[in-house]
Amino acid sequence: MKAIQIVNLTGPDSALELVDLPEPEPTHVLSGGGIDSGVVIDVHSAGVAFPELLQTRGEYQIKPPLPFVPGSEVSGIVRSVPAGGGWTSDLKAGERVAAFCALGGFAETAVAPPFLTFALPAALDFAQGAALILNYHTVYFALALRGRLKAGETVLVHGAAGGVGTAALQVAKGLGARTIAVVSSEAKQQIALAAGADHVVRSDGPWKDEAKELSGGGVDIVLDPVGGERFTDSLRSLREGGRLVVVGFAGGSIPEVKVNRLLLGNTEVVGAGWGAYAMGRPEVNREIGAAVNRLIEQGFVRPIIGERFPLERAADALRAIDERRATGKILLDVR
Repeated sequence: MKAIQIVNLTGPDSALELVDLPEPEPTHVLSGGGIDSGVVIDVHSAGVAFPELLQTRGEYQIKPPLPFVPGSEVSGIVRSVPAGGGWTSDLKAGERVAAFCALGGFAETAVAPPFLTFALPAALDFAQGAALILNYHTVYFALALRGRLKAGETVLVHGAAGGVGTAALQVAKGLGARTIAVVSSEAKQQIALAAGADHVVRSDGPWKDEAKELSGGGVDIVLDPVGGERFTDSLRSLREGGRLVVVGFAGGSIPEVKVNRLLLGNTEVVGAGWGAYAMGRPEVNREIGAAVNRLIEQGFVRPIIGERFPLERAADALRAIDERRATGKILLDVR
């Protein structure tokens, strides 16, 4: 099969190679290091995300030995499922699926854990399926489980034109929230509006003050996949009892918090690390999958697709993320 490997840690310009490899064994590695049977998938589309960019530089927390095939999320057709029922009892060979495979997705064939493989709803195509799990499961976990979002609350979303940001806007709307999107350009403003933002503010303007005015004194939740220098103003944009939910650091720097700000405002900073949490709790993952499916059925979740690249141009896809040109979800078209 054709696949992309990371062969060194020099960044997206030189770390990737298109290679021919044997197809993977029908097993997957569990979070604790054990091996279990997996779902074998003929990949049609593969999602491209910030972790893969970090992996080309050796900066991500998961550091497989070189060379390895990156890619954490795919969509495609089931070739085989493990025997014995369990999490796979509702999957069949030939079925369309979206899956989180953690590694190995930048290839024509991938293997995913059964509890992270989901039938792809008819309303979504393969491209949207490859944009589904990492972003939408992350933001549902961040908003509903960690952020304790209630209907009628206001959510401010940083990086609102990217894959995580557009997913957050759609999930928040599906959960009954009002949404304020923070973006850096007119073009990204249009993406955020298409994703369902009620209001859009510019990151190069007085967004904190505008958000407080639009929300009547402060937002209930800030969802932050960016980090960096906006962090303090994000805290200041919260109303009393507000929650700042941290899901990543695409801005590059990891901010620090002065806890007196939390005390004075009766606010919280909440971490939302979906991946590590989900891998050890299959039943929670299935619940999140069912909740996201309901939002798909209700018409709230429709992943917004940005640039698409053939498999051999994986480096160009990662550069789009590295240069902050990405809007929506960046994809590799594998088949």
